[in-house]
Amino acid sequence: MTLAFRASQHLDLPVANQSEHLRSYLRQEDRVIKALLDERQLERIGPGRYRYTVTTLQVFQLQVCPVVLLKIEQGDGRISMQATDATLEGLGLVDDFQLSLEALLEVGDQGLQGEAMLGVNVSQPPLLKLIPKRVLESTGESILSGILMTIKGRVGRQLVKDFQEWCLQSTAQQQANTELSSGSSEHLGEEGVTVHRRGS
Repeated sequence: MTLAFRASQHLDLPVANQSEHLRSYLRQEDRVIKALLDERQLERIGPGRYRYTVTTLQVFQLQVCPVVLLKIEQGDGRISMQATDATLEGLGLVDDFQLSLEALLEVGDQGLQGEAMLGVNVSQPPLLKLIPKRVLESTGESILSGILMTIKGRVGRQLVKDFQEWCLQSTAQQQANTELSSGSSEHLGEEGVTVHRRGS
């Protein structure tokens, strides 16, 4: 018997007067992904590719641990995340486990907007064969909703905090570059005066 779970979340996070900075920030792929997902469970395996180990989940008397391969794509003021493969540890050999994930985060008129959809298809484990299908699916949907809520919470806390830190670092770097450029100009100006005096 095949079980199917689905869950979705919408994000609307106001960030006043920061549209251009947000666009620049979303281009920092590795930084953004580590702010969205727990860095301790995340491994970068190539450009735009990550392996993410989902926190161990308790499903009645079973403990399961999904491991998901993610593909990241970027556009103008947007970043998307898609699951390309997934395995399920904790249920033994499961050939028909399928996990789908589509998530999008983009800059809107008032701040950040996002959509995320998470789904799972898997056969009913023998150890849970006495539990009605509708109960298992209801439990599975609650678990998926909890995962998406956790990610949404990280956007509201960790991502915003990291964005603010990035803004401060960028501002400090720009100031340092400006001061360096200004210092070089003054130095050249002084040399110009010296040359002028020698020629007088």
